[in-house]
Amino acid sequence: MSDDDLLERARFLVDALRARGWHCATAESCTGGGVATAITGIAGSSDVFECGYVTYSNPAKSKMLRVDATLIDRHGAVSEAVARAMADGARAASGAECTVAVTGVAGPGGGTPAKPVGMVCFAYASDGAPTTAETRHFAGDRAAVRRAAVACALEGLAGRVVVP
Repeated sequence: MSDDDLLERARFLVDALRARGWHCATAESCTGGGVATAITGIAGSSDVFECGYVTYSNPAKSKMLRVDATLIDRHGAVSEAVARAMADGARAASGAECTVAVTGVAGPGGGTPAKPVGMVCFAYASDGAPTTAETRHFAGDRAAVRRAAVACALEGLAGRVVVP
């Protein structure tokens, strides 16, 4: 995935948000703000980008996004349940019409048999639709996993914005 590919996905998302009259926000852990960086790399994105939350630690997820600590204890930070709570929390805190949340194991360490390096959970929240989540597995080193996760998040969020 090249920088040009990421910018093209971000440009598509910004155009779709503008066409719909929506704003977005991001809630990121393993991508460390990469989704927000890709979006704000597009000129004019200030028309549609509300804010980004980089909640790398569990206490930050709880404090900034109101993710219940017991949910994190029960499912782990890398889980669809926590990703959903992050997306909902970002939406409530920002007032944006749609949000994406990303939490995962980028590596090289930190993986377990149940949650290996490359496992990333995404969630999408938006007006008029239930919050959804999905888990993907990406190959490669830390940079490759993070880049793939950013691309997936941009594509998934655009899918929430584009009206069929």
